[in-house]
Amino acid sequence: MSDLFDPITVGNYTLKNRVFMAPLTRSRADENGVPKKIVAEYYGQRASAGLIIAEATAISQQTMGWLNAPGIFTDEQQASWANIADAVHAEDGRIFVQIWHMGGAVHPDFVNGDQPVSSSSVKLTGAMSTPKGPDKDLVEPRPLSKPEIKAIVQDFVGAARRAVDAGLDGVEIHAANGFLLDQFIRDGVNQRDDEYGGTIENRMRFMVEVIEAVVAEIGSGKVGIRLSPTNKFWGISDTTPSETFGKVVEKLNEYNLAYVHLLEPLPGTNHFIETIGFLTPEIRAKYTGTLLVNGGYDKETGNAAIENGEADAVVYGANFIANPDLVARYKLDAELAAADQSRFYTEGAEGYSDYPALAVEYA
Repeated sequence: MSDLFDPITVGNYTLKNRVFMAPLTRSRADENGVPKKIVAEYYGQRASAGLIIAEATAISQQTMGWLNAPGIFTDEQQASWANIADAVHAEDGRIFVQIWHMGGAVHPDFVNGDQPVSSSSVKLTGAMSTPKGPDKDLVEPRPLSKPEIKAIVQDFVGAARRAVDAGLDGVEIHAANGFLLDQFIRDGVNQRDDEYGGTIENRMRFMVEVIEAVVAEIGSGKVGIRLSPTNKFWGISDTTPSETFGKVVEKLNEYNLAYVHLLEPLPGTNHFIETIGFLTPEIRAKYTGTLLVNGGYDKETGNAAIENGEADAVVYGANFIANPDLVARYKLDAELAAADQSRFYTEGAEGYSDYPALAVEYA
C-alpha cells in the first residue's frame, strides 16, 4: 500500500515522493513579469517535493492581471525561468509551471484600459489591486470572438514551448479558480449560443482545444491540468457541477495527461475557499489517470487519501511556504512552521526565502 513517501510515475517522470508543492502566486516578479533572482532560490529550497508546480504564469500581455506575477511569453521571462529550472534540478527536483489566462478577472488598468475578455459579458465579483491603486472592482468583460479563442490557444502553446525550452519539466494548464478556461466551462458565466456555449461538451471545447494543442507541441507526459469544480472564486458557479466536471474528466481520460490536479478542500478545512460541495470521490471514480488532490490536507489525511485510492499524490500550499523541507518534517513528524500571510504578496526575501529548514540531519 502506497503512502506520501513512495515514488510515483507522473507523465514522463518517476518522482521521489507524493508530497507535491502547489502553485502559489507570490508576486516576486518585476513590472515586466520577469521572475526575480530570489525566485530561483525559493524554488530550489523546496526541491525535495516530489513535484513543484510553480505559480500561475501569464501566457500573454493580455492576461497580466496580477501585480508582480510572472509571465512566460518573452525571451527575458524565459531566461529567468531557465535559471529557476536549473536551481531545482541542481537539488534533484522536478518542476512544472502553471500557465494561465485570467480572462474577466483582468482589470483594465493592466491592459492599457482595454476591456477584459471572457466567454460572455458576465461581470465577475470582487476587486484587484492594480498599478493605479488597491481594491479596484472588476468590470464587465466582452465575449471572445472565435478567432480570438484560436489565438489564445496558440498563446498557451507558445507558453508551453517556452517552458520546455527553458528546461522546466512540464506545464499545468490552469482551468480552475474562475479564470478564463473556467469561465467557459461553468454555465454561471458562459452564456454563449455558439459551439463554445450551451451544452457541457460545447462549454469545455475551449479547454479541449488548449489541451490538444499543447499536447501536440510538448507531449502529454509533460502536461497537467488544474480543475476546481466546486469553488466560488469571483462568484463563478455552475448549475450541475457533478455532471459538468464528470464529463470534463471523462474527456480528459482520452489524453494520457501527466495528471489532473483537483483543488477542492476537504470539508471544514479551508475557510478561504468557499465551496458548494465535495466531488472528489465522484471525480476519482471517473478519472482513470493520475489524480492530485489539494485543499486542507495534512500528513494524516494525505496518507489516507492515497491509501484509500482517492488520490495518487497530494498537493500542499501554505505548509510549503513556511517549511521548505516539508517532506523531511512529515517524515520525522516534526513541528511545522506557520506561514506569515502578511508577507504572501510582498517583495524580497522576508516571508519568502527566509524560512529555515530543520537544524538537524535527516535522510
